[in-house]
Amino acid sequence: MWAQGPESGPVPCKRRRSSKGCAVVASPPEREDVRDGASRPRPGRGRRSLPEATLARLTVYHRVLQTLADRGVSTVSSEELATISGVTSVKLRKDLSMLGSYGTRGVGYQVRSLLDQLGRSLGLTRDWAVVIVGVGNLGRALAHYAGFSSRGFRVAALLDSDPARIGERVADLIVAPVSDLAVQVSDAGATIGVIATPAGSAQEVADQLVAAGVTSVLNFAPTVLSVPEGVDVRKVDLASELQILAYHEQRKASSIAPFTAGVGA
Repeated sequence: MWAQGPESGPVPCKRRRSSKGCAVVASPPEREDVRDGASRPRPGRGRRSLPEATLARLTVYHRVLQTLADRGVSTVSSEELATISGVTSVKLRKDLSMLGSYGTRGVGYQVRSLLDQLGRSLGLTRDWAVVIVGVGNLGRALAHYAGFSSRGFRVAALLDSDPARIGERVADLIVAPVSDLAVQVSDAGATIGVIATPAGSAQEVADQLVAAGVTSVLNFAPTVLSVPEGVDVRKVDLASELQILAYHEQRKASSIAPFTAGVGA
């Protein structure tokens, strides 16, 4: 059965379960084929988002490529890059093809070129201002971490609620009171906030960050945050990661114990 489309003439009619007859469901326009393998977005739509798992692996590839570039390596095969990154070469090639990047058979990937392409895709070609709330031991360590600046992130402000810490100089920054958070975020033009506070105050800090205009939050507090739609939260739970390692250690110990007992018998 056919039905008349708005402008495109007859289109196949796809039936839904309904007693009112045929409901026309217009098929979406075909995407334009692109030689580099990456589909162009349809008119009026933004660039297609990458799956979270793929995005996580791309950051690993970027770190590995940066190390290779620092060592003066000019080319790397997909097998070598995959092995160093801890993935299969098939998965690596699939991930990179989503960015339209293909290596040359018999040569591999140009390290510097692929590094630059990944940097652009990950948004690492611009300076990102970051504010850190909570200047305890963890907050201080993050403020001093040199890896931020080498990857395009600039710690622009440090804030805390403890009067004893306010006014203190940490990593060339003066710790400001949390009450100044909105001003600090505005002055720095920051859209990324890091929460390094105790769990009990993390949600309140998250609310203040969002109200100040921050749209991405890295949360080190051991609690789940509630944020509005459009705000991205990444959680780093060090205790949970250690618990997972403890589980694996227990499994290894339990698998070795019977064998050890048998040897001593």
